Amino acid sequence: MLKRNFDKSRLPSRHATVGPERAPHRSYYYAMGLSDEEIAQPFVGVATCWNEAAPCNIALNRQAQAVKLGVKAAGGTPREFTTITVTDGIAMGHEGMRSSLVSREAIADSVELTMRGHSYDALVGLAGCDKSLPGMMMAMVRLNVPSVFIYGGSILPGRLDGRDVTVQDVFEAVGQHQAGNLSDEALAVLERVACPSAGACGGQFTANTMACVSEAIGLALPNSSGAPAPYESRDRYCEASGEAVMNLIEKNIRARDIVTRKSLENAARVVACTGGSTNAGLHLPAIAHEAGIEFYLDDVCEIFKDTPYFVDLKPGGKYVAKDLWEAGGVPVVMKELRKAGLIHEDCLTVTGRTIGEELDLIEREADGRVIYPIESPITKTGGVVGLKGNLAPEGAIVKVAGMSEEEQVFRGPARVFECEEDAFAAVKARQYKEGEVIVIRNEGPAGGPGMREMLATTAAISGQGMGKKVALITDGRFSGATRGFCVGHVGPEAYHGGPIALVRDGDIITIDAIKGEISVDLSDEELERRRAEWKGPRKTIYTSGALWKYAQLVGPTYKGAVTHPGGAAEGHSYMDL
Repeated sequence: MLKRNFDKSRLPSRHATVGPERAPHRSYYYAMGLSDEEIAQPFVGVATCWNEAAPCNIALNRQAQAVKLGVKAAGGTPREFTTITVTDGIAMGHEGMRSSLVSREAIADSVELTMRGHSYDALVGLAGCDKSLPGMMMAMVRLNVPSVFIYGGSILPGRLDGRDVTVQDVFEAVGQHQAGNLSDEALAVLERVACPSAGACGGQFTANTMACVSEAIGLALPNSSGAPAPYESRDRYCEASGEAVMNLIEKNIRARDIVTRKSLENAARVVACTGGSTNAGLHLPAIAHEAGIEFYLDDVCEIFKDTPYFVDLKPGGKYVAKDLWEAGGVPVVMKELRKAGLIHEDCLTVTGRTIGEELDLIEREADGRVIYPIESPITKTGGVVGLKGNLAPEGAIVKVAGMSEEEQVFRGPARVFECEEDAFAAVKARQYKEGEVIVIRNEGPAGGPGMREMLATTAAISGQGMGKKVALITDGRFSGATRGFCVGHVGPEAYHGGPIALVRDGDIITIDAIKGEISVDLSDEELERRRAEWKGPRKTIYTSGALWKYAQLVGPTYKGAVTHPGGAAEGHSYMDL
């Protein structure tokens, strides 16, 4: 690609590279082998979440090298750095899960600090696991630099007895094993074949949901999210992302030129029509917050309400990310949404073209197997639904993809647990009854702290064959792999005295995903009487360190569980300092 001349006089890297007073700084760059020409070029941060925690992140180091080749080919100087991830598959079902959502903030903060500290001009961010995707996108929007996001790619499905299997099957197999329906040997075989390669969980769980968001919102190159991690085509997308960010620098197209209210709405559409993770209801408001845009859970759910569900992906459906990519990926999905007038076509993307212009280039059509035509969807409303009522005045969220209308209404007595461990122990011992609404509280962002996911519990219930016979509500979260009637993000959380803190065993709870309601059969007077008797939040053992700090700072779930005032309150632009 033709190299271009860039004027560094208005770029942040001038503070570290230009003028006699920066001789000490340049000496560091000479020490690392940079030439005069490379020091004079724009500096591009290449941030990865590479680590050896899980297969989601293990390929990011390789992919970063391809990004750097693209940056160099287009006249930039790449500077690679890493940040943390907490991988939910490893953290799930124990104390480690408290670190998961907190890591989203740590990722955004550490990328911001690295970019600011070294005066980098632009950012290409690579992420592989659940919270690292929104964390990286939040950093891009917070800094408002020219930015391109690239997903590390999904894992290939495992094969067992002639069918595709994923880690979701392994979690549910634990429940089958506990119920006596699966032998030790069969479980051992499944766990060895379910995850056969590098990459993030293959279903439309949180990682792939947010990867689709990265394209729909315009921060990633079209179709870049789909190819599985082991495929060499990922490297070509990475190289192209490095070239694309240089084009953005030249045109001064910044992250907030791309992430707008309209592009957030586009992203919510794609979550809904693919039956994506309920965690998008947490991460989209958080990304919006960085831009100073008020886009809350209610706004996300309004879009979910009138978006057809037409992409048949696990956990509610049959297929995995590899199948979606082979069917044409997110561009074909968005092309279907455009047919129904459900996409804002004028939103800018990292190609420098609009969504509409990009979709004009897509020749493929819905295959009718993975991607249904929008005029004949799987269901007429989105795969994710928002709920409100006297049990969740600030809202709650439930995934209904794959559920029939009859299954979307549930009424039963509450069975209350003060934390996930208590609930999991009861489920493991089958100490719950058909028809009950299992309530897990004190798992919100502040009360947990950390807003844990409940996949171990929900998967055990499904594995015991009880997934359609009970409902579950929590002020915590659910994995994108959760299925069954499971309501998360109930707000206000118990820690702040929300109604979920006042529920007692036997109270009758009604959940109606068709009407969007969640209520407990208690009068306002009775709720007030119980509130007066409430003894305050449950004490935790997290009285110092990162989890304590997060609990002090974190805001309400419906606003994205964010920890700082956001774009609306900022007093400067990093790029213009």
